[in-house]
Amino acid sequence: GIRATVRAGRDRMRSLMLSWLPTNLSDVRVLDAGCGTGAASIELARRGAEVVAIDLSPTLVDVARQRSAQSTLRGSIDFRAGDMLDAALGEFDYVFAMDSLIHYELADAVAAASALAPRVRQGFVFTFAPRTPLLATMHAVGKWFPRADRAPQIVPTAEQALRDALQQALPGFTAVRTQQVKSSFYTSQAMELQSTPRRISS
Repeated sequence: GIRATVRAGRDRMRSLMLSWLPTNLSDVRVLDAGCGTGAASIELARRGAEVVAIDLSPTLVDVARQRSAQSTLRGSIDFRAGDMLDAALGEFDYVFAMDSLIHYELADAVAAASALAPRVRQGFVFTFAPRTPLLATMHAVGKWFPRADRAPQIVPTAEQALRDALQQALPGFTAVRTQQVKSSFYTSQAMELQSTPRRISS
């Protein structure tokens, strides 16, 4: 039952984040940072995007590759196992990062966004774990368990603190919208950053 509610929450979040991106992504390059089993990558490629889908887990990447082989795509997907921050991946129009930054402390999440920013032309769509009383309590209680028994740690982040840190670290981007998704045991919040048009001095 718990897994079903988490899966439903993730499906809603993925649909929300995808709705913030153009329906026509022909000739657009997208980084799916933390692609998991490839659901978002496949939808992005169906819209015509050239997707680089990367995850630390080779097992998940293999599953994603198999799923994509059974799908009809207008674009393409380059699946890789590795570090989503690797500069060798090149430049992108968009970064799509669903539930891949929720395990980062605030400073580390901002540092990751800062590492990607110089190579992003249009925007980021990503999620963070909002600081709610329930998540804060779970985070505190989880620290009492032996490290070997813990699930991957989710780090609750206050929205305003995140906005302030991103504004300072990424002056070329603006947070344009955010929305929270709750589904029983799943709580996550999406945020979109758009590239600020650069003024050309006369």
